[in-house]
Amino acid sequence: MPAPLTSEQPRPTAAAAVPETGKPPSDGRDHFFDNAKYLAIVLVAIGHAWEPLPSGRLVEAAYTFVYTFHMPVFILIAGYFSRNFELRPDRVWKLVTSLLVPYVLFEVLYTLFERVADKPDFPLSPLSPYWLLWFLPALFLWRLSTPLWQAVRFPVLVSLAIAALATVSPAADGSLQVQRILQFLPFYVLGLRLRPEHFQLLRSTWVRIVSVPVFALGLLVAYWLVPRTSTSWFYRKSSTDRLDMAEWTGPTVTVLLFLAAIVLGACFLAWVPKGRSWMTALGTCTLYGYLLHGFVVRGLKYGGFYEDPFFDTTLGTVAVTLGAIAVITLLCTPPVRRLLRPLLEPRMAWARQKPPAARAS
Repeated sequence: MPAPLTSEQPRPTAAAAVPETGKPPSDGRDHFFDNAKYLAIVLVAIGHAWEPLPSGRLVEAAYTFVYTFHMPVFILIAGYFSRNFELRPDRVWKLVTSLLVPYVLFEVLYTLFERVADKPDFPLSPLSPYWLLWFLPALFLWRLSTPLWQAVRFPVLVSLAIAALATVSPAADGSLQVQRILQFLPFYVLGLRLRPEHFQLLRSTWVRIVSVPVFALGLLVAYWLVPRTSTSWFYRKSSTDRLDMAEWTGPTVTVLLFLAAIVLGACFLAWVPKGRSWMTALGTCTLYGYLLHGFVVRGLKYGGFYEDPFFDTTLGTVAVTLGAIAVITLLCTPPVRRLLRPLLEPRMAWARQKPPAARAS
């Protein structure tokens, strides 16, 4: 904790109070990344809330646009904070308790939810992640692979080649959503290669100015694409065989989507506030919002909420969007984290074997 100000200490200036983007402040956290995670999880929730809406070209265009970069940004940040990951027993144990244990728990909870709400015979299948739960085993496997990407030459290009090849392999469409894990892998690897100065560059005035017309162009391209391509490409979970497309389209789309996600993701990050704000604390609890908001979205869908003609209007879409923002914000609040921490961040010291040295003593 920093020492309190005294009469002998100079009061920090406004410029000194906000650290450079990508460089940790005195309290050990870079608020820029917490802000970015909160805004990214808001986009995730909005996208999921839009899914059950009646089809319309404008909604489809906005949906396609958001799906191009929201998860890539989230995964890139995860990679950035995994740069120092080591395959030590304590680090691997933390991965198990923070990712695999919540994954198994929520697989059970969502299975019970589906059985009660819609499908009485919904199967419990941990090797086939439920809807949004794919991200937990994916991040677990990406983190375990970190030492490999720290050692190989041209890691981003290698991971992109793997992602491209996966699109022509129907075998990757099977258990654990391996297809999705491989197609999103390049964003994690890119995050491993980034440094604070790269994020600082995004704060340049010229980047922020250019990002506005680039975002507008991205929306126009999405609007043009809607009747001409399948939204399934943007989920990054199916091979060309499952999509009934020619093999050459898979690698081509993989590279194009990667480039589009990087450009739009950079534009998004350019406008993320870098100082502490009301959203900063929310950005530390995004896993809670991510795992919990699915109950709300699917519950409303199964309850017939989206069948109201109101949601086939522009005002209805706006209402759903604002509702998604409100729900995900509530679920990311510190009180929710304090309440559910034993479930989502269990320490499980009772299940961990003592190190050999400790057993010997």
